Amino acid sequence: MLRLSTVLFFASGVRLAAAATAQVFSPPSKGPLVQTANYTSFSNSTLKDKVTCKGKAFNRIIQVWLENTDFATTASTPIFESLAEQGILLTNYNAVTHPSEPNYVAAIGGDFFGMSDDNMYHIPSNISTVVDLLEDKGVSWATYQENMPADEFYGYNYNAKNYISPGSADYPYYVRKHNPLMIYDAVSQDATRVKRIRTFNDFANDVVNGTLPQWVFVTPNMVNDAHDTTIDFAASFLEYWLLPLLTDPRVNDGETLILLTFDETETYTIQNNVFAVLLGGAVPVNLRGTTDDTLYTHYSSLSTVQANWGLKSLGRQDTVAAVSNVFSFVAAKAGYKNVKVPADQVPQFNLTGVASGALTSASFVPFAAPNLKARGAGGGAVLTRPGLNTKLTAASLPPPVDMLALNKTTPWQMSPRTTSGTSIIPCVDADCA
Repeated sequence: MLRLSTVLFFASGVRLAAAATAQVFSPPSKGPLVQTANYTSFSNSTLKDKVTCKGKAFNRIIQVWLENTDFATTASTPIFESLAEQGILLTNYNAVTHPSEPNYVAAIGGDFFGMSDDNMYHIPSNISTVVDLLEDKGVSWATYQENMPADEFYGYNYNAKNYISPGSADYPYYVRKHNPLMIYDAVSQDATRVKRIRTFNDFANDVVNGTLPQWVFVTPNMVNDAHDTTIDFAASFLEYWLLPLLTDPRVNDGETLILLTFDETETYTIQNNVFAVLLGGAVPVNLRGTTDDTLYTHYSSLSTVQANWGLKSLGRQDTVAAVSNVFSFVAAKAGYKNVKVPADQVPQFNLTGVASGALTSASFVPFAAPNLKARGAGGGAVLTRPGLNTKLTAASLPPPVDMLALNKTTPWQMSPRTTSGTSIIPCVDADCA
């Protein structure tokens, strides 16, 4: 690893997000652990998580995803420079495709299944996710979505009171495409699991009550994540939300790992290298302020939790060594050996619309079973869910079908309903075949 002071960043010529506006950051609450009416509904329940499953390198991991920013732009922004000095900067961390939604899906299920847009999809209940792996080992989990109006909300987006510009029209702060666990039926259509798709007011409640789970996925709203604004706006959000939590032992104790990263680059014509930094008490003191140039992707978040807790795998891209290296300090403690990928063999992570899959209408094939012979970083077998046809492998799939030429779309795409607040129940698997 290199000391951070030896690395120079050049941001000249890098354009800011095209969606940026002139909005000025305004704190949605008095603090990250204070509930607010700006989040529509208050939390009246808390999780009951008290048991801790010990990990090899950390006992809790919190992932915070921001949006659509090139590495150079982020790395030259003061707050991100400061955060990098407090942790391990992953200089070769990559998103896996474009646009946003397939990256979120990939980080949960080990694949993006050919998805190449941000439409409203659902993935059938026989497809496994990281939740299955965590629950199999007794590791607690939850996701917290800023401005999602209520727990279990299934809508495509939600227009909430505009707290940035009071008196202006309601604003779509929440979007489902950034809420990956809601896209998987194995989670969203399970009456128990769906209660763990929670709001930011729930986050405050769970932290205050000491019931924050061990695996946490956090999505800020559409302005705070830089999607509709700028990297400087997102920096102000981090000063308001993340910095206080870094010093709060209820969130960041000596065994917490925090991954702060971005879904994808803003520029599609360059490699999909995004800013990622490992923070928290679990980061060894001697590694703080260093850089790690190991090749990582969003699949590395899956392999890292597998290695840390000795979990089974999904048998998808999470078990392909070249794209799923385990974060190095975790790999060292777990006894896992990463692979060094030569520069001329690094995959192109900026491609979109070229892969066949169940979530693309242009080149549709059914969902294939995972590689049941694969072994992930946790050393266990591949975990499959009931109802999966394990005989339908990638090698035995039928030729891709251009559904658009037939005036159809993939059966896993739905028509969005945006602001009603009511649940949308997707078609059951048999009806979608």
